[in-house]
Amino acid sequence: HRVQLRRLRRTHLLPDEEPALGQIARSIHTDSDDVTKRWRESTRRVRALQQRLFFSPLLDAVSAVSTDGLKMTPDAAKTRMRALGFKDPQAALGHIQALTRGTDRAAEIQRQLLPAMLGWFARGADPDGGLLAFRRLSESLGGTAWYLRMLRDSSDAARRLCLVLSGSRFVGDLLEHSPEAVAWVGDDRELDPRGAIQLWRQVDARLDRRLAAEEAPAAVRHVRQVRRSETLRVALADMSGLLDLESVCGALADIDQVTVVGALRVAWRAVVGDAEPLTDVLVVAMGRQGGREITYGSDLDALFVHRPRPGADEERAREQAEEVVRMLMALLQKPAAPPLPGERRLEVDADLRPEGRQGPLVRTLDSYREYYGRWAEVWERQALLRARPLAGDDDLATDFRRWADGVRYAQDLSAADAREIRRIKARVEAERLPRGADPARHVKLGRGGLSDVEWLVQSLQLKHAGRIEDLRVTGTLPALRAIARHDLLPESEVAVLEEAWLLATRIRAALLLWTGKVSDVLPTNMRDLEAVARLSGVGTAGGELEERYLRVTRLARQVFETRFYGL
Repeated sequence: HRVQLRRLRRTHLLPDEEPALGQIARSIHTDSDDVTKRWRESTRRVRALQQRLFFSPLLDAVSAVSTDGLKMTPDAAKTRMRALGFKDPQAALGHIQALTRGTDRAAEIQRQLLPAMLGWFARGADPDGGLLAFRRLSESLGGTAWYLRMLRDSSDAARRLCLVLSGSRFVGDLLEHSPEAVAWVGDDRELDPRGAIQLWRQVDARLDRRLAAEEAPAAVRHVRQVRRSETLRVALADMSGLLDLESVCGALADIDQVTVVGALRVAWRAVVGDAEPLTDVLVVAMGRQGGREITYGSDLDALFVHRPRPGADEERAREQAEEVVRMLMALLQKPAAPPLPGERRLEVDADLRPEGRQGPLVRTLDSYREYYGRWAEVWERQALLRARPLAGDDDLATDFRRWADGVRYAQDLSAADAREIRRIKARVEAERLPRGADPARHVKLGRGGLSDVEWLVQSLQLKHAGRIEDLRVTGTLPALRAIARHDLLPESEVAVLEEAWLLATRIRAALLLWTGKVSDVLPTNMRDLEAVARLSGVGTAGGELEERYLRVTRLARQVFETRFYGL
């Protein structure tokens, strides 16, 4: 009551910092330390009673070994499982029976743990899926000493594992095929993302051992296995609340960059062997990869550049570069072994190259210069705003970046170019939104979604980056913050755009974590909404997420329409 009276707001959260906690304590005639101590003692007592009276009898209903003498009929056990939120109580009781059957050490520890773990599973969006995934993990790891010890000695690790398994089918599938990674949930240091340098050392060491003895598909499998493992590490850290969204996006971008670098090395070996290369190749990331803004479901938009080495025949050099690039694309698009349902392959999209699908897959830098100097349209300048060298020759990367800066930042946005950008944006909204999709719920192309924010930001970059160096960045958020610093938009409008972009990106990531599938549509099903709300950090109420998203994107659309069409 005192918590709610403090600001006359409906809340159930006891504040943990002064002066709010002190105000609550004084209102009940005590101090902060005492109210915290009494609260913790009370919750411990209630939790122990709840486990004894509510959860433990469930084990008696399915186990031959009695826990505390409290008996429950099978029908009563099913009723209680339904009350906890399990949709299939019969199957859930079967999992409990399998986990606690026997008199060995593993079964004994499971009998001790499950009363608490059932409560943790029940807090997740999918208790049935979480319990099933836990059974599979436990059967896979068997009586492994470290696994049982971690569950027994670290309630935080056990709780985190339950919440992860009941909140993400994607992570559950990855853990089932990499059960040793369960050890990471017990140590926050193990969930720190490995940076690009450390990851490359790992990939490089594997390739040094494998390239000479294995064919390209076998060698690149080790690169893809590192990608799968590190994606799992990031997802576990993300779901455990250890990373913010920008850190998640950056870590996933590092993983994909190292994957491309490793696959390019394998492709060169497969095509050229021990011979001297005729050309150098550069992979340039575009779109979200270029901005280091990818989530778990992002593809790789890319340009490919090559430069013949001195004395090499230009036609033969072009053929070699194209063969390497096609080999690279084929290697990247294969899943890790064994393939998992819904696992994200690194699909490569080269449609942003000059002349699109009809144009050459690989061009020299001189060819890019000529094309952009004579025929490039404003949308192609806009696409270059997110171009970032990803893998390949360092000198060619430096020269490409210097040339790209001269194109994307060299001139202001003319009135004719601004009209053309508005025309293209209107066409994108009319033609690319899936038929039947609700524009208010499509997080990428819908009202106030990612596309609106990004097109406005990129238009301001085209208009002002020639004179404002801070705007010469490939990421949306850094550009938005530079826009605020230089008063190109009011801070209140920038805040709305940033909130909309972050929420839409978070929802995209949450949808893949929850379902294992790529989706750009905010669900209408309340169970899915609740799961996405939890994964998005909005809360546990699906209606709260829905209301917030619709409100924020409505405000973002108002800013977009006012500013974008006023350029």
